Amino acid sequence: MPAVREEIMDVRSDEDVMRVRQVTRQWAIDLGFSLIDQTKIVTAASELARNALIYGGGGITRFEALHEGARRGLRLTFEDKNTGIPDVAQALRDGFTSGSGLGLGLGGARRLSNEFDIVSAPGQGTTVRIARWK
Repeated sequence: MPAVREEIMDVRSDEDVMRVRQVTRQWAIDLGFSLIDQTKIVTAASELARNALIYGGGGITRFEALHEGARRGLRLTFEDKNTGIPDVAQALRDGFTSGSGLGLGLGGARRLSNEFDIVSAPGQGTTVRIARWK
């Protein structure tokens, strides 16, 4: 589905992660999301932007406003070009971490989204795409 509005933002620092949160919330407000849906998409965006920064060495976030008839949605894509995830299924399991976190980031983001897709391969980076619908 083509986006009706799009914005791309670099994620290279903690400040950028904070900006991703702020921009995600503003887009969700503009699309008429409830406070609960705003919180869900902002939380997922924060986790994925932080993952792109910490594990992916930085990358980009793409924001897309979606309109499908009366439905309104927000699609976020997080891309990095680092080493990739060797075992995506394992990385999605709660409690698994390759760092010092709680191991809830990817699985949590999946649960907070209406749509979730991840493509990753060693040496090719990672792309995570989520969407939340109003």
